[in-house]
Amino acid sequence: MLRTSRPFGRGGLTVGPIGYGAAALGNLYAARPEDVWPRIVPAAWQAGIRYFDTAPHYGVGLSEERLGAGLRDLPRDEYVLSTKVGRVIEPNPDYRPGETDIANLFDVPATRRRRRDYSRDGVLRSVEDSLARLGVDRIDVLFVHDPDEFEREALEGAFPALEELRSQGVIRSYGAGMNQTGMLTRFIRETDLDIVMCANRYTLLDPAAEHKLLPAAQERGVSVAVAAVFASGILATERPRAGATFEYSAAPPELVARVERIADVAERHGTTVPELAVQFPLRHPAVSTVVLGADAPEQIERNAALADAPVPEAVWEELREEGLLG
Repeated sequence: MLRTSRPFGRGGLTVGPIGYGAAALGNLYAARPEDVWPRIVPAAWQAGIRYFDTAPHYGVGLSEERLGAGLRDLPRDEYVLSTKVGRVIEPNPDYRPGETDIANLFDVPATRRRRRDYSRDGVLRSVEDSLARLGVDRIDVLFVHDPDEFEREALEGAFPALEELRSQGVIRSYGAGMNQTGMLTRFIRETDLDIVMCANRYTLLDPAAEHKLLPAAQERGVSVAVAAVFASGILATERPRAGATFEYSAAPPELVARVERIADVAERHGTTVPELAVQFPLRHPAVSTVVLGADAPEQIERNAALADAPVPEAVWEELREEGLLG
């Protein structure tokens, strides 16, 4: 139903409704077993996914290395690849044996560290390092990653550098990826980026992007990739599970009750909360794709199918009538 490809930026790229966000390949929260992670990218490909997103931040470079390994034997012209700038990866001179990066949410040895750098030189170094870790000759899209406290540095350093790379044909498109809408909206208005990635701010539980971000994107011809549509967990299952999380913390009881009501509506119409969570953002014309993570091949196969499930229009009407959207 939603499998039609959509434009992604102004450089001629197109993407399907579901992309794979490769943070799990960087051992997000826990190490992926050696007999599991190599099967994730092939499973995504088999499921029809052709857009892959990563970042140096994920596993201090490990996600890029593993994603590159997964993509190595796949035809380069048949997929879209994005990574991010803003964190340069360096050897960690303070490393002690056994120390991990789990404080930054990644279960990897802390032999490398991140240095925040949104300067032109930092961007160029980051891109060069990412190309080496990924083992590819080009990256399609570069996002300025989480410049929350570095807005001026991003505007004065990173974005002009990315504009230079795009004008030279080194990349096809560029943008920013953040967990907020205000700064993304300013970037849309103040730079010539053509894609943004918005996490956690266009979900069944938080449609904040509808107010300013998405209208600005439509006005400026900017494509939107939406990430974290499961709100870090509570929308990932048909009913909230015990200990369900919302935006990386325990979900409050009133939110759990609200999701239960959404599940009741979904059930009456023969659909599920995860299907609604994925298809809600895809209904907006500014949204090109939804980026989903996956810890295992089976999970990515299930995720890829969520955009295909038929969802009656009556579901959305009832959710609005019940005050359950937003």
